[in-house]
Amino acid sequence: MLKFTEEHEWLKIEGDVATVGITEHAAGQLGDLVFVELPEAGASFAKGDSAATVESVKAASDVYCPLDGEIVEVNQAIVDDPSLVNSDPQGAAWFFKLKLADPSAANALLDEAAYKELVA
Repeated sequence: MLKFTEEHEWLKIEGDVATVGITEHAAGQLGDLVFVELPEAGASFAKGDSAATVESVKAASDVYCPLDGEIVEVNQAIVDDPSLVNSDPQGAAWFFKLKLADPSAANALLDEAAYKELVA
């Protein structure tokens, strides 16, 4: 199941774990990324907490935790090469995997059609 937030994060949900990244729209707005800071595995976040930071030649921006949960894995590849986020934001350039405190809370997020309408 693919879900989106109004803050331009995407979530691919498999069971009680969501893979989280930023959308193509967000990556395009930021421009070329030069730095990515990810949370530590084991850290817990509430929905809306700043979980990661990205910096581009234009600006720095927070990546928010889309739902309550615990970080179970981070993608070191985007720390080593931030440009991956620009080239494949909704694929190889995921940010972190989040064990969801309440998987049913994802139902309140946007589906792809609603997100596309938001950014149109």
